[in-house]
Amino acid sequence: MNALLKLSKWIDHLTEQFSHLATLCVLLAAAVSALNAFVRYGFDWSSNAFLEIQWYLFAVTVMLGAPWVLKLNEHVRVDLLYSKYKGSWPVWIDLMGLLFFLLPVMSFIGWLSWPLFWNAVSSGEMSANAGGLLRWPVMLLLPLGFGLVCLQGLSEVIKRVAHLMGRIELDLHYEKPMQ
Repeated sequence: MNALLKLSKWIDHLTEQFSHLATLCVLLAAAVSALNAFVRYGFDWSSNAFLEIQWYLFAVTVMLGAPWVLKLNEHVRVDLLYSKYKGSWPVWIDLMGLLFFLLPVMSFIGWLSWPLFWNAVSSGEMSANAGGLLRWPVMLLLPLGFGLVCLQGLSEVIKRVAHLMGRIELDLHYEKPMQ
């Protein structure tokens, strides 16, 4: 279990590093948006590349930020079960959700997205818009993002199993929904 907890800690660190890039992309997207507006209205000039880079930066934010949201336990979930159960039941519910829903679905979607990325690289796919950008960098975000969510899901499984074994204490923020 110690080796698995070290792996979990490494995955958490990796996720945190990618979250810094996702956070930076929010700032960059805002800056590109402001620059685009300034150039368009100030100089009556625009390019589709400005719009597409904003889209790419948003994709980085979502795909590389999602594992961090999972790590922080701030992801969307249906609280029908959490409000009814106490003790280790919410941990078991999380564990089953991770094992039977998150990991299989993210693995499958990541596997399906790899050919999209590879086709974009091998064909040199470009945006159909005038002044558009290469597509492969944004296509890379699909397998990378889903792969990182899978890794973070594995880390969460390890932590929940360790918690159920009494090896670590988790603060999972299980709260009752507002009435």
